[in-house]
Parts: sequence; C-alpha cells; structure tokens
Amino acid sequence: MPHIILYSLLCILLIAVPCHAADVLIIADAQLKPVMEVTQGMRKTLRASTKTYSPEEVRGNLAAVLQREGARVVVALGREALAEALTLPPSIPVIYDMVVTPSAISRPNTAGFYMATPAVEYAELVRNHLPALKRVAVVASRDFLNMLASNVSAPMIFHSVKNTVEFVNTVNQLENADAILLLPDRAVMSTTAMEEAYLLSFRRRIPLLGFSERHVKEGALLALVVDMANVGRVIGEYATKALKSGNVGQHAPLAPNKFELYLNLDTARKMRISIPDEVVRMARKAYP
Repeated sequence: MPHIILYSLLCILLIAVPCHAADVLIIADAQLKPVMEVTQGMRKTLRASTKTYSPEEVRGNLAAVLQREGARVVVALGREALAEALTLPPSIPVIYDMVVTPSAISRPNTAGFYMATPAVEYAELVRNHLPALKRVAVVASRDFLNMLASNVSAPMIFHSVKNTVEFVNTVNQLENADAILLLPDRAVMSTTAMEEAYLLSFRRRIPLLGFSERHVKEGALLALVVDMANVGRVIGEYATKALKSGNVGQHAPLAPNKFELYLNLDTARKMRISIPDEVVRMARKAYP
C-alpha cells in the first residue's frame, strides 16, 4: 500500500509540474527537403532542444504554442512561417530563412537571410574559371536586380523587365550575350518564360546559368544553389546567441555565404564551352 500511495503522489507531481519541451520553436513544413537540410545543419551548432510545428498548426495561435512549449526563440522557415512569427511580441527573437526575397521588416529582434544566390557569386565564377563568357545578360525585375545584382560589374549586363512578356521579348532580342543568368523572380519567370529561355539557349548556343539543380538537369550549363545545411549551421549560431542574450538585433536580410555548384557537361560539349577540370571537381554534381 505505501508503494501505491508513493507512486500516486509521484504521478500527481509530474502532471502538476510544467514540462519544458523546447528552447527553440521551428515553424516550417518538416516534409520539405530544404527544411530537413536546414534542421540537420542547425543540430551542428545549436546545443538546445527544438520542436517543429507546421505553419498550419500555429496559424493565429503561435503565441499560445510558444508559451505552452516554454520556447524562447522562434525560427521561421518560409513565407507563411515568417508571417506568423512577425505577429509575436518583439521580446521574442525571430530568425527566418527560406524566403527568396523578404519584404522590408520593421519588427525589432528579427534577423534572417534570403534564399537566393547573389549575382556576384556567378560573376566571380565566370571571371575566374569561364573567361570565354565575356558578356552575361541578367534579365529580371528592378527589385530583383537591386537585391541580387547591385554593385556587380563585368561580365554582367543588366536588363530590367516588368513581367513575363517583357522577359521573353528581351531574351529573344539578345544579340551579343555569351550567357544568360536567370534569377528566381516569380514576377517574370513563368513556365512559358523558361521554355522560351531554353529554346533560345539551344537555338543560338547561348548557355543558361540557372538557380536550381532542376535547371541544370533540363539543360542549363550550371547553377549555384544555396547550401541549405550551411544555412542551418548559421541559424543555429544565431539561435544560440539569442538564447543567451534574448536578442538578435534587427537588420536587412543577409545573403547566404556558401553554395553548391551543379554542372551539365553535355550542354557544355554541345555549346563548345570548355569547363576546366578544377571546376568539375568543385561541383556537387555534374550531369550527365
């Protein structure tokens, strides 16, 4: 009997004491491959407990979930997750990513990164390893050019367009370009625009520089893709500091700093572009 009474008291105490489930709350779709890569990277630098909720699970109720979990920092991955996180009181540090081009954020205690490769990374790759590409046309909206291509000089030549029709017209009028750099600009990069870009590329032997592995599989010469595991490591470092100080500051979105190179060697051969062996060795993957 004494053992039963002791066991019952222990159960009551466990129920009465609040359970601290997570230090860091991650708002994201955990089924997405980039989210998996980010969270794996976070574990390399974050020595704290985490718990992941989808944006749907916390919609309109994030503050209550945060309080229930006892979490002190929120990591928002994706535009929907960021929208929910921005509703939290400014005392909660918010770190965000997986938004291609975030809008200006006025909320204090908010820091993050945009999920796109700056044009300067392509410019350096071309200047250092592909000198035959002397003129690289960059066709995108003014906002994207300002965010991803500011302060970039040769070999880049910039063309500002407002929509898909202007993109297609501009691409078809390119006469002297040695390559075309595509930016992840949803305002102009429709399926039709991509089809036109591929047609022009193979008809005139003007290689495309894409922004995803899929583009390379479909025939783009190369792509520099954000290393999401490294993004996770950086987020983990920010979250660690936020747990200690309670603040991540406030600044404009930062560019990622590590990228993975994908190559299409068949496209290079068909377009008679020499890819140095050192560049092939640099690539995460070369097709075919």
